[in-house]
Amino acid sequence: MIIGIDVGGTHTDAVLLSRNGLEKKVKVPTDSEDLFNTILSGFTKLLDDVDPDDIKRVVISTTLTTNAIVQQNMNPVGMIVSAGPGIDPKAFKTGDHYYCVAGSINHRGSQKARVNEMEIEDIAKKMEKAGIEYVGVVSKFSVRNPSHEILIKRVLNRYFKKIFLGHHVSGNLNFPRRIATTHLNAAVFSLHKSFFKAVKLSLEEKGLKVPIQILKADGGTMSLEASMDFPGQTVLSGPAASIMGAIPYAPENQDAIVLDIGGTTTDIAFLVDKAPLLEPVGIKRGQYKSLIRSLRTDSKGIGGDSVVRIKDKKIVIGPQRKGAAMAFGGPEPTPTDALIVLGLMDEGDHDSAQQGIHTLAGELGVTDTEAADKIFKQCCSIILKKTFKMMKQINSKPVYTVHEFLEGYKIDPKKILLLGGPARYFANKIEELYNIETIAVPESSVANAIGAALARTTCEVTLNADTEQGVVTAHEEDFAEPISKTFGEDELIETAHTLLKEKAMNSGASEENLDEVEVVEFQQFNIVRNFSPRGKIFRTKMQIKPGLIKGFEKVIQ
Repeated sequence: MIIGIDVGGTHTDAVLLSRNGLEKKVKVPTDSEDLFNTILSGFTKLLDDVDPDDIKRVVISTTLTTNAIVQQNMNPVGMIVSAGPGIDPKAFKTGDHYYCVAGSINHRGSQKARVNEMEIEDIAKKMEKAGIEYVGVVSKFSVRNPSHEILIKRVLNRYFKKIFLGHHVSGNLNFPRRIATTHLNAAVFSLHKSFFKAVKLSLEEKGLKVPIQILKADGGTMSLEASMDFPGQTVLSGPAASIMGAIPYAPENQDAIVLDIGGTTTDIAFLVDKAPLLEPVGIKRGQYKSLIRSLRTDSKGIGGDSVVRIKDKKIVIGPQRKGAAMAFGGPEPTPTDALIVLGLMDEGDHDSAQQGIHTLAGELGVTDTEAADKIFKQCCSIILKKTFKMMKQINSKPVYTVHEFLEGYKIDPKKILLLGGPARYFANKIEELYNIETIAVPESSVANAIGAALARTTCEVTLNADTEQGVVTAHEEDFAEPISKTFGEDELIETAHTLLKEKAMNSGASEENLDEVEVVEFQQFNIVRNFSPRGKIFRTKMQIKPGLIKGFEKVIQ
C-alpha cells in the first residue's frame, strides 16, 4: 500500500491506496505553526487498524515554500557572486547581503581571474556578524567549471550552517536565473528543514520506516533527504499534485483545463493529450525567475473561503481569507456560505451561512437567494476569466509539454476537470455559464493527494563533452571524466543514460518506472581554429518524464 499527503495552506489531505483502489481518505486542518501534529494527525487517522509494515511508499506535496515566497516570509540569506567582464551581477541583487567578488571563468571553463580568498574571508565575517546562517554562491560559467564556487565554499564552511552552489541547481546556462535559483534554495531552506523534521518525527511516531518521497514542481518525486539540498524544487509542488491527480481523467487527443479550487486559491493548468504543459526555462513567481523545472500553472486568490464583501454596490470576492466560512465558525461570509444558502451544500450551520449572506443581500437590495446566486456566478466568472487570460498568454508563444515542443500549436480545451473540496458544486454552474463540458474528477476533494501518491520519480541530467579539452562533464552531478578525441554521440547518450539511471535510483525511483527516458536536447559543434578542425563540443539533456507509477491502475478507473 502507498500513502499520498498534500499539506495545503488550509487543509492537509491524506489517502491510503492499494492496488485495488482507494482504501481510506482523511482531511485535517493545517497548522503551519505545528506541522508535526498536523502531519501526525493525518497519519493517525489514516493508519488506524493498518500495519505500518504494509506501507511501501509515502509521497508528500506541500504549498509551504510557495506560500513563503508569495508572502515574502523568508529568512535573509547571503549571496556571493562572481562574473568577470561583461554582464554586471549587481543588476541581479537579491537582498542586503549580496556581494560581488573577484574571479571569473570563461564560456569554455578556463579561469580568467583568480578568486581572492581574503576578500571572501572578510565578507564571511560581515555576514556572520549580521546573523546570516545560509549562503548561496554563484560563478557565471560554473556549469563549465565549478572550481571557483567550490573554493569559495571551502572558505565559507566554517562560518555558516549550509552553503548552496550555483552549479548544482541546473545544467542550463542562464546567469541571472542561476542567481535567483540559488538564492531561492537558500531562502526557503530553514522552512523546509522544519517541514523535513516534522515529517520524519511524525512517521517515526507511527512506526513507519519506509523511504519518504516529496513531490517536485515538475510533477515528479524525489527523496525527502535529497530535497534538503534542493528545497526550491518543492515550490509549486501543491499545484503539481493537482495536475497529476487530473491526468487519468483527461481526454485523449484533446486539450483540457485543470482547476483546483481550494479554500484560499484556485490553481489553473492545461493538459494537451493528457500531457501537462511545461515552463520551458523555469518557475516564475513574483521577482523570482528561476531554473527550477516546473509544470506550467497559475493561481488566482479566490477559493471557497475567500471573503465576500460589497463595495460601491458591487460584489468583491477575495483575495483575502480570514478563516473558515461562517457556516463553519468563520467571521466573514464566503462563497461556501453562498453554496449552503443555495441548497447545493448540506454541510455546516445553515443559519450562520444565511446570516452572512443576508447582510450582503441587504447591501445589494436583493433577496438572500439572489445574493447567493450572484456570488456563486461571480466566483465562477473570476476563475474562468483568469483561466482564459492564461490560455491567451500560452497561445501567444510556442507550447511546451513535458513530452514535446509544439510549434504553432494553439490550445483549444473541450473539457474542464475540477479538483478540490468545492469542485462538485462548481461543475454544473461552470458548464451552464460557459458551455464547456465540466466534471469534478472522482474523489475530487483528495485528488491532489492521490496525484502525489501516484507520481513517479523524475530527474534530468545535462552532459557536456569537449573532445579538444578531452573531458566529459555533468557538474550538476559532480561528474567529470577524460575522453578520447574519437568520443561521439553514441558514447555521450550512453554516459547520460547511466548518470540519469543512477540519479533516479538515488532519488528513490524503482526499476519498473525507469523506462520513460527521453533525450530532450542534443547539440553538436565543430571546434575550428585557424581554419583547422580541433575537435567537437557535444551537449545533451536527458530526462525521466513525469507520469504515474505502474501497478495502481485500479485507483484511477
